[in-house]
This record gives sequence, structure tokens and C-alpha cells, in this order.
Amino acid sequence: MFPPILKKISLFLQRLPGIGEKTANRLSLFLLKIPEEDLKIFGQNLIDLKRKIKFCQRCFNLSEESLCQICSDPKRDHKTIIVLETVLDLLSFEQGNIYQGVYHVLHGKIDPLNRVSADDLKINELVNRLKKEEVKELIIATSPDMEGEATAYFIKNRVKKEIWPQKKIEITRLAYGLPIGANLEYADYMTLKKALEGRRNLL
Repeated sequence: MFPPILKKISLFLQRLPGIGEKTANRLSLFLLKIPEEDLKIFGQNLIDLKRKIKFCQRCFNLSEESLCQICSDPKRDHKTIIVLETVLDLLSFEQGNIYQGVYHVLHGKIDPLNRVSADDLKINELVNRLKKEEVKELIIATSPDMEGEATAYFIKNRVKKEIWPQKKIEITRLAYGLPIGANLEYADYMTLKKALEGRRNLL
């Protein structure tokens, strides 16, 4: 039997995605081997995670400031925006260093079966952003599954209806080098690079 404090830590770790009881027990025992000073730093970082991390006001990436590092970077191409479902998708593009534009994170996709509608996503914020900023191309990079496709076409229709009367923005979709039903966060950077290079016009 674990001592009560180790049991509490193990039970908490089991609440994390992909962590079962055995893995949680191993991690709990591993924490015992870490120097106390390092554990204090780790604990403070966990507290800061909740206190300091917020959404970027422009793209809804995670940030400690009002604008994330990408939106604040003048070297990025601010006239090209990739629309993504999650922050993990954004990290996949950034780790591959294959894209120099900026992003817009929806934080989900339209999924009626799970009661996720367009109003639950950052689509209204995207449309308002397009009205204010000088954007030449909008690359829709939602997942190539049924929900991702529905989200892509919903965004396309909103942009054509509300933005095109004032200014024409090219709307493209990632190429189908990505497997149907795949999540972008699991794609390697070469697959993402080819999908980006082969993107198609979404009209």
C-alpha cells in the first residue's frame, strides 16, 4: 500500500490524459527522487500555469501577454493566416519550421453529436479579425474528417458572405496528403509541409 500522500498524488496523476494507475504510481515514485528545490520550482510553475497563461487577444494561442510571441513578431507574414482547431496543431507547424505566417485557433470544431456549434468556437472572432486586418490568404487547416470539413465550409461561407463584399481574401484548404480522419497534432512535419505546399482553393 502507498502512504496516503503518494496515493493522493497517484490519484491526481490518473486524472491526466493517457495516464493509468500503473503509470501514475511510477511517476509518483519518480517524484520522490527529484531534489526538493526542483519540486518547489515545478510546483510554482504549476501555480503560474493557472495564474499567468491566457488566450492571445488576436489569435487565441496561449500566451503570458495580451499578444502571443507569434502575433507580436514583426518578421512573421501577418497577411497569411492558418486556421487551426487546437494549440497542439499550432505547435506541430511551429516545430517543423515550415510556415512563417500567423494563426487563428478555433479551440474545437463543429460537432453536433457532442453539442459543439459554431458559436462555441472562435469563428466570430476570426471574422471580426478579417474585417480589421489586411489579410491576403486564409488557409483552413481543420482536420480532414467530417467535423473538420463541416467547420471548413462553414468558415468559407461566412467569409464569402461577410468579408468578400468589402475585400477579396483567397481561401485555401490543406492538401489531402493528410490521411482522412487524421489529427494534425500527430502528423510529422514533412507531411504538414507537403499538405501546406499543395493546398487547394476552397471555392
